[in-house]
Amino acid sequence: VREGMSNFQSSVVEESFNYWKKVQRGYSALSEISDDDITIGSTPKRIVARNDKTTLYHYKPKVRKSSATPLLIVYGQIGRYTMIDLQPDRSVVSNLLDKGIDVYLIDWGSPNRSDRWIQFDDYIEDYLAGYIDIICEESKKPKVSLFGICEGGVFAACYAALHPETVRNLSLAVTPIDFHADKKKYVEGQGYLNRWVRNLSAQALTNLIDSYGHMPGDVIGMLFQEMTPVKTLTKYNWDLPNNVSGSHEQVLNFLRMEKWLSDRPHHPGEAAKTWLVDLYKNNQLVEKKFKVDGKLVDLKALDMPILNIFASFDHIIPPLTSKALSLYAGTKDYSELELSVGHIGTFVSKKANLLLSETLSGWLIKR
Repeated sequence: VREGMSNFQSSVVEESFNYWKKVQRGYSALSEISDDDITIGSTPKRIVARNDKTTLYHYKPKVRKSSATPLLIVYGQIGRYTMIDLQPDRSVVSNLLDKGIDVYLIDWGSPNRSDRWIQFDDYIEDYLAGYIDIICEESKKPKVSLFGICEGGVFAACYAALHPETVRNLSLAVTPIDFHADKKKYVEGQGYLNRWVRNLSAQALTNLIDSYGHMPGDVIGMLFQEMTPVKTLTKYNWDLPNNVSGSHEQVLNFLRMEKWLSDRPHHPGEAAKTWLVDLYKNNQLVEKKFKVDGKLVDLKALDMPILNIFASFDHIIPPLTSKALSLYAGTKDYSELELSVGHIGTFVSKKANLLLSETLSGWLIKR
């Protein structure tokens, strides 16, 4: 017993010593880093046009174009587009430019309560449609390729279904299409948001949004944190020394990710109601009841080539809700890419980031 106690005490002392050593290294590493070191979204680009708080960017080409059709990236309102340009060595945007893809992107800006009346229709038929017209005029091409991500993928799919004549290719990443597909098979750790919305009445969801005038970014962030409670609880205390005591580049990676997570934009009220009530709760898109500007969105009209990308361990957008696109789209040229990562890992995991970029660029060039 005495020998066992002695070994246990030695182990505790050694573990405590190593822990405080990591803390010390972390303090030292953080003291050498400035705000300029954790810049995100740094790939060179120019402003093409603005509409209200939204901006259309065109990225500076790196090499000779390998695809004649420009690509427009459409991110969602739930986070910042900088996720796909987080750092030089893990940037989907930079990787696509390396392959000769002509890349445009929409930044939705920072909506506030004054934007509460902006509707889903506005994102699709005003901002998105308007910017596509500008891209076609500037590039002198009759069509664009779209790459929609998460909620931005729903924007892109709806636009493509309503205006197939202007879309050459449609690619989506971690995009829900059948918002109730997760009910077919329960997967632990997935579908939390889907079930939370379905268990609330439409009136309760409407009241929640109306009470703020919009869907606050910090409320959205809190919901995502509740999906992984243990990680959330340990991230800034017990696990923190591990996160800030690695190499200089590892510490920068951690801080860039934290910078992105802390900057969640507000979601305009009326558009948020459509997102949560009409789509998440009532599943109108696959029920053939979803209308944009009075026009019914029919996914069968998606007759262009489609690449559908989803993540096996996505706790925010269950893979089944994305894979359902194959059942509803009208195209004969349909491809899928499944990545063995989570929602965020789709873009920041080094391996997944590279596979996504190479698959998407190769797919676009062939078409």
